[in-house]
Amino acid sequence: MTQAWSKTAWRSKPRVQMPDYPDATALHAAEAQLAKYPPLVFAGEARDLKRKLGEAARGEAFLLQGGDCAESFAEFNADIIRDTFKVLLQMAVVLTFGAKVPVIKVGRMAGQFAKPRSAPTEVISGQELPSYRGDIINGFDFTAEARIPDPSRMLQAYTQAAASLNLLRAFSKGGFADIHRVHSWTLGFAEGENAARYKALSDRISDALDFMTAAGLTSDTLAAMSTVDFYTSHEALLLEYEEALCRIDSTTGKPVAGSGHLIWIGDRTRQPDGAHVEFCRGVQNPIGLKCGPSLSAEDLKVLMQKLNPTNEAGRLTLIARFGAGKSAEHLPRLIQAVKEEGANVLWTCDPMHGNTIKSASGYKTRPFERVLQEVRDFFAVHKAEGTIPGGVHFEMTGKDVTECTGGLRAVSDEDLSDRYHTACDPRLNASQSLELAFLVAEELSQRRKELAREAV
Repeated sequence: MTQAWSKTAWRSKPRVQMPDYPDATALHAAEAQLAKYPPLVFAGEARDLKRKLGEAARGEAFLLQGGDCAESFAEFNADIIRDTFKVLLQMAVVLTFGAKVPVIKVGRMAGQFAKPRSAPTEVISGQELPSYRGDIINGFDFTAEARIPDPSRMLQAYTQAAASLNLLRAFSKGGFADIHRVHSWTLGFAEGENAARYKALSDRISDALDFMTAAGLTSDTLAAMSTVDFYTSHEALLLEYEEALCRIDSTTGKPVAGSGHLIWIGDRTRQPDGAHVEFCRGVQNPIGLKCGPSLSAEDLKVLMQKLNPTNEAGRLTLIARFGAGKSAEHLPRLIQAVKEEGANVLWTCDPMHGNTIKSASGYKTRPFERVLQEVRDFFAVHKAEGTIPGGVHFEMTGKDVTECTGGLRAVSDEDLSDRYHTACDPRLNASQSLELAFLVAEELSQRRKELAREAV
């Protein structure tokens, strides 16, 4: 941001993973209409999130980021928003108890409509068509007409995002997020002999809440127990949409992405001289950067300088996504690059994208044990490097889907066809998400105890 920047400068840079719209007139009309709409989020909210992410980078908070792989127009309804929000709150309560620090709650919601794809086309029954790129770009149906990029979809995405944000704000502040109510939802989620340690932690949370109530710290007397701050995020993939919603903050005079509180750059679009880095470097929002196995230490240094030239705390979140068993090979060299630059970054773990496989039954899935292993690897590497594991990033849903195998309820390959509803990548269901939260809480609790011993 120290160099000259304009919100249209990305158009002169190499672009990848973006559609070529066949109707330029329709595209310009959609962009012009979007530019007239109010921003979905506000600069003050983005600044608040950035401050909190700076705290997480210092170990004073922890980031929980989760939600849909790709939001759907067809499945948009209040119940899905409520259920995903509900599971994120449940996870946050468990993580707060384990980490003993505030948990920053960020949803992959109200904007996660576009998806990068590994190939530009796909073949089904001998027919080859353009790949589905998310509802904001083209249709999921496997027909030539549905797969044509349609710019009017950006307007529908905006409308859905606005409605989602309205409901999320009501849930956050209207009593639905009361900590006593949220914790009651976790009780009994994992019945059976394997759930003993989760029940023990749940009982400890109940005891703590009972004590607070007895001491007079109730939801009526303490607003922090009945409301939460909730933020939205998405991959800034479709830059026509991002540019149209970019605004100037009246307080600071700086540009802000009005599409979401936090936007991130994907592992496929993080070219240092590419369009996505060019756009994201100029907005004042917190920025995420996916870091996969192919990211070199030198490129990371260049990207950190471009995206956070003033080394602002909370500005840049590095999202590690290597795959189970691969963090020890790749993460230390990137941590070393950060140390050499003296860079302010928040390290988080995305254990989903490096662990996608094709099951024996033909479905794309993610084994829960591999997801869990990458989280454990992430914590182990940071412990060895003396750095701070500051957050987790999951693709999950509040629906009772069968898309990822494993977990306490032991979803098998044969079960995948029962409720496989994702439009793109497999997601953790509510039970698996909460189970993972308990396991992450154990890691955080252990880390806190080790730090306490070292401080004595």
